[in-house]
Amino acid sequence: MVQLYNLHPFGSQRVVPCKQEPAHFCCGQDVLFVASTAASCRVEVFTVLEQGRCEALGSFATLGPVLRMAHSSAGDYLVTIEEKSKATFLRAYMNWRCMSAGSSRVCVRMVGHKMEESYSETLKEQMSVVEMPLSDPPLCISCCPVNGDLLVGCKNKLVMFCLKYRVINQNLTVLDFERSLILHINNLIPAEVAFCARHIAITTELDVLILKLELVQQSADRTEQCTQGVSAPGKAEDGGNPSTHPLQLELDEFIICQKPVELLGEESKLCEIPVTLESTVLPTEDTKYFQVQYLLFRRFAPDQSPFGFCEETKLHSVQLLPVYQTAYEKTENKRKLLSLFCFFSLPHVGYLYSIGKLVELISTYQYSEKSEQAVLTPQFLHVITSQSLQCFTVRCSAAAARSEDPYIDTTVKACPPVTLDVCTLRMQLFIGPRAISHFKNHIILLTKADTEDITERRKSTRRMLSRKADSIKSRTNSESEPGWNLYIINTVSTIQLYREMVDYSRTYENVKTESCIHLLSEAHLLVRAAIMDPYFLKSDEKEDLLRAFRESCAFLGDCYSRFDTKDYHLALPYYRMSGLSMTEVLKRMVSQGDEIQTYERGFIFYLTHSLNEDSNEELSKESGNKVLQIFYLMDPVQLPHILCSPSMRNICPLTAVKYLQKVEKMMPSVVLTLTKAFWALKMGDLTMYEHEMDSYKETTLACGFIGQPRLLLQCKEGIVMPTEFAVHLKEMQPGLLVAATVALHENSKIELEEADTFFKMLCNSSENTIPQLLVDFWEALLVVSSQEEVLQELLLRVTSQYVWRISRKQLPETKPLKTTEDLINSCSHFGLIVPWVTSIMSVGCSSDRNHHEDISRLQSLLCSQSINIASALPVLEPLREADSVGLTVRVLCNTRLGKYEEAIEQLLRRCPDAAVFYAQHELKGDNQALCWNKLLPELCKRTRLAGNGYPVLISSLKAETLSIVAMKLELRDFLNLLPEDGTAAFFLPHLLHCSQKKLLT
Repeated sequence: MVQLYNLHPFGSQRVVPCKQEPAHFCCGQDVLFVASTAASCRVEVFTVLEQGRCEALGSFATLGPVLRMAHSSAGDYLVTIEEKSKATFLRAYMNWRCMSAGSSRVCVRMVGHKMEESYSETLKEQMSVVEMPLSDPPLCISCCPVNGDLLVGCKNKLVMFCLKYRVINQNLTVLDFERSLILHINNLIPAEVAFCARHIAITTELDVLILKLELVQQSADRTEQCTQGVSAPGKAEDGGNPSTHPLQLELDEFIICQKPVELLGEESKLCEIPVTLESTVLPTEDTKYFQVQYLLFRRFAPDQSPFGFCEETKLHSVQLLPVYQTAYEKTENKRKLLSLFCFFSLPHVGYLYSIGKLVELISTYQYSEKSEQAVLTPQFLHVITSQSLQCFTVRCSAAAARSEDPYIDTTVKACPPVTLDVCTLRMQLFIGPRAISHFKNHIILLTKADTEDITERRKSTRRMLSRKADSIKSRTNSESEPGWNLYIINTVSTIQLYREMVDYSRTYENVKTESCIHLLSEAHLLVRAAIMDPYFLKSDEKEDLLRAFRESCAFLGDCYSRFDTKDYHLALPYYRMSGLSMTEVLKRMVSQGDEIQTYERGFIFYLTHSLNEDSNEELSKESGNKVLQIFYLMDPVQLPHILCSPSMRNICPLTAVKYLQKVEKMMPSVVLTLTKAFWALKMGDLTMYEHEMDSYKETTLACGFIGQPRLLLQCKEGIVMPTEFAVHLKEMQPGLLVAATVALHENSKIELEEADTFFKMLCNSSENTIPQLLVDFWEALLVVSSQEEVLQELLLRVTSQYVWRISRKQLPETKPLKTTEDLINSCSHFGLIVPWVTSIMSVGCSSDRNHHEDISRLQSLLCSQSINIASALPVLEPLREADSVGLTVRVLCNTRLGKYEEAIEQLLRRCPDAAVFYAQHELKGDNQALCWNKLLPELCKRTRLAGNGYPVLISSLKAETLSIVAMKLELRDFLNLLPEDGTAAFFLPHLLHCSQKKLLT
């Protein structure tokens, strides 16, 4: 792997025309603040124009020499730590831009001081200095880039000031601060702090601690909320043995070196650094309360060498870098923080952590020499050493892309891995780099050369950055003689550096495969980071960046297709992200006229997946023939599947059959046979078709369609369409078609709704019409399906169709594939029709005989225990007023619902001769009492009223009911049931039978 790519991320450089020697500097949105050394106590402000050109905007005096300074883009204020008379002061400079209008008026006020109406109007025309007194001297500062809040580091504590927008009147809003929170951290002296989105990073000389302030619900007990503490397990916040404190390094002339440690996430609570929160605002309904969450603790040991102890080992350059969600038109003004990264560095190595749901180390940077300072950007890490400015790649955009879309590494999209090796893009020589900062596409670099450096520089040609006509030579007049310079180095545009990376990658194409992929991945991440920039939508390079992004995806797709790598499968998602069609990819990868060209796994993987998906792209005849040739040489087993792709519609059928015949000799299969039959139909060769279809049994053929469903159905614009093969089977072998579709459904190759659409299109039926072939499919599916939800859905569907046909006197357009008897014998969901139903139907009207199959199917379903009667009642509603069919349906439903009395009432009213049959079959066990409590009295009553004119009732009463009751009841109970006005001769045989039964027992 190449570790140093000698690219050119740095473009032109310009010298900032400072009047005094800079001591500190920082960058604003479009300005540069430069604080001079102790002599003048001033801050010069420069506006930064195109190509890094600087123009003086003005200057203002400070209370004393500036020790630290920072600018907040939110609120556009400058905050400084200044020293005067051996005391330090914390000050914020507001409305400093009024200097450009020539105003020299300055208003100095205390933080939180109430603005008076008398001087509110003057605030518009003057700079305002806000002084923030602290009980302890401020050591370091950091401004939150998200909301402009300020964090100040003091000995043993951190103080947070919230940025406030105070409305004076409708024409004036003034910025102010409110001291809101103090974090007490015992025995810790912060060297640097970083603050972003309630995340805090603190470094001492050898320790790093990252915390997060989490919002908590307001408690009724205000005291508990105002002061919250998080202490290390097993250690008191105060007291304890000071000799064992981890920060105490010196004891009795010995140096105690703490053991290096790294604690991530929840484990970082074990760092033994207690943090106590103190709220300093008056509690209101809107007051926010926080608790501390530990994210990371890392302790380093001082470097040791054979020559002694190295005292220069110190951490520096701690930063928190926010990365925002990719901007879209609808969310242009709503920046959403996506990921947060933390960087800190030792003299010879830097560390980059991702701070999100998981805290993890994503990159480690090894420097070639001791570093002085480093600055992290979403695209690069810039590091200065004693002699050079170095540019390293970073993995922030790769990590952020996965935070934005956790499913990015799929067959649809991809991103280079976070673990991709970092590399150095450039090592640019400079004399005496001392400090560095960065904003937008500019690097600000302060150099201070020693005396010997100046002497050496005079002897030799001065080495400067140059980029063609953009190169601006440094000053050579006497102003540069003291040996310091402040440069603004313009980094080249993303597109320009991207082009250079792509061109450079070609030098490794045939030599170092991994290096080529690595450099193209760097180019891809470079563009991806630019697209994730919050100001991307307003960028002049927006369209060029999107085009470069697609192009980089295409280049990576080419690499994974052309090279034999373990990640060959990435060819598919990168080609998809590129927007290239299959035809365009084939032109990139296939050499014209090269008959012996070989193809790697990545290209075959891409083609296989692309052709196996439902695409609207149709390859030309020539491209299709080339695809056939490729698969015949590289993966012949895939050839039958490839030939079923909708993209291969334009292939000559004869050519397709020839290739299939070649493959069949090597590896015959059912799918291949079906594919040959498929193409034989396309050629119109019925003889070949019949020969192929006769090669296997029908059940084997039905299962063969599982291996390639597109032989029967293909999706076009999301709609399932039947193929010519399916149309032919519908006419010639509908049973095979239905069996094959059932097999597809049971193997999750087709959904129930898709099968509905398929059969309706196949039978040219309207949306609301159910063809008989679809009913055949439902009935066949009932035989094999085991999913309860599917079964109930199918039962309701077939029931609805039977009812619709019976009620509308509609016959099926084709003969059903199975009779009712077939269904009863093969499917447990169709039950045997009970005798009393047959009895009712025997006296039914003759018109029902034309729909005997649908009626018997419906009755068979209701006789089984499978269908949910309660759900089926609305479906059965059209038959409730029908003749004998409706009667059987109503009685069957009442029986299934346990409403036996209603069923008997219906039978006695409509068909009393079937009541006895019903009782014999249905009234068993606990329900037998209905025979003599309900049925016998009703039969006697109706017989008495009808007289001899109703022989059916008399025979039923005599032959069945009385015989059953006489067997079941005691003599006394039997006599009580007999009517008082009955004929003794009629009941005498049954009375004798009942009494004889008693004697026998």
